[in-house]
Amino acid sequence: MSNDAPSGPPADNLWETHAEWWIDGFTAGADPEYEEQILPMAARELAGAQRVLDVGCGDGQVSRLAAKLGAKVVGIDPTWNCVSVASQRGGGVFARAGAAQLPFADATFDAVVACLVFEHIRDVDSAIAEVARVLEPGGRFCFFLNHPLLQTPNSGWIDDQFLDPPEQYWRIGPYLVEDETIEEVEKDVFIPFIHRPLSRYINTLADHGLMLERMEEPAPPPGFLAKAEEYAAASTIPRLLYLRTRRTA
Repeated sequence: MSNDAPSGPPADNLWETHAEWWIDGFTAGADPEYEEQILPMAARELAGAQRVLDVGCGDGQVSRLAAKLGAKVVGIDPTWNCVSVASQRGGGVFARAGAAQLPFADATFDAVVACLVFEHIRDVDSAIAEVARVLEPGGRFCFFLNHPLLQTPNSGWIDDQFLDPPEQYWRIGPYLVEDETIEEVEKDVFIPFIHRPLSRYINTLADHGLMLERMEEPAPPPGFLAKAEEYAAASTIPRLLYLRTRRTA
């Protein structure tokens, strides 16, 4: 994070305040990117896992998926609202905890999954170290992120009316600068995002013995592109980044 990044209110407080935004808008079939892309990828990547930790589980939809695949699942989240809803919906054991200090013994799990979580975690070094610690040797870390290219502060679509004909293109902000922003994702809903370049994640994972096996940058799924006519122009820009890493012996 840059030295001048705002300290702001604790990220957990913002998530607690706006938990319903996530629960209502991204779970139970409400979000096409989860339904058409993220959950099918998670099902493929978690197949065969026996003991799964879902970091930042939210309402537990990835936990429930892993449980249906036959795994014993524990989900942790720093917000009481999400943990409460996850517990009600079932599929695992859920507890309130932060990623930077996991309440589990070494080598407890053969798979850890984090879905659109680490771009909201300030202490990324401790969180990745904790994932490595609780994974058994040979265990997999299934790591889903909002693509750092998309999440770069001040990036976005530019509608250039000075060109003839007018042109719309994607502006990339200061990609190499780690920075935190509080974004109004919809009216009166403020969520913290922490941008880091991809190399920051890859190198930190490797430093803790989590070696990259697979990387995917899928195109946005049809259900997302169909939400608005202008989204068709985004079909070649990845919104999701997926990394599968393996814990070395």
